[in-house]
Amino acid sequence: MVPGAAPAVGGPNRITYTVEVEEGIQLTGGPEGFTADVTGILADPRGWSGDGQHGFERVDSGKPDLRIRLTSQLTTREVCGYSIPLEGSCATTEVVTVNVARWVRGAVSFQGASVEYKQYVINHEVGHGLGYDHKSCQDDRALTPVMMQQSWGVSNDYLAALGTDRVVADGKVCRPNAWPYPTGSR
Repeated sequence: MVPGAAPAVGGPNRITYTVEVEEGIQLTGGPEGFTADVTGILADPRGWSGDGQHGFERVDSGKPDLRIRLTSQLTTREVCGYSIPLEGSCATTEVVTVNVARWVRGAVSFQGASVEYKQYVINHEVGHGLGYDHKSCQDDRALTPVMMQQSWGVSNDYLAALGTDRVVADGKVCRPNAWPYPTGSR
């Protein structure tokens, strides 16, 4: 666990969380940089706290509601499984597992916008931690719902071909989106 805490932000339904970086992972900014990114993303009003209900507080003692972990590709595969032959991250209601390879490289759908991809992956996986399921592109050329599997694509046809989440091939393609509430309000 990366030591340290951060003040509570957001609404009354507060989720406590810790940040962890797997031993041996080397990245620019180190564990503190990853922690600062996560803390900033969760505090942003475009994030889950933008609904006025969800709140977040980083803690470094006790049992947190959610552990946010940056892990190697191998650890990520061991935790997330091998059913989809693509690199990804995953989450349960207690642990968010972020693949370091995706964290560093991003995803094709974000066209090199690595900061936006990092915002997306934290919001998407924390969304799972909050109990939200995957969604498909609802309106062609609209912003993608943050719960769409954008690590793999923003086209319903492509996701349907992968056989994930009962996405229907309907020709809809959305634009990448990192936030549950992209305008910063409900």
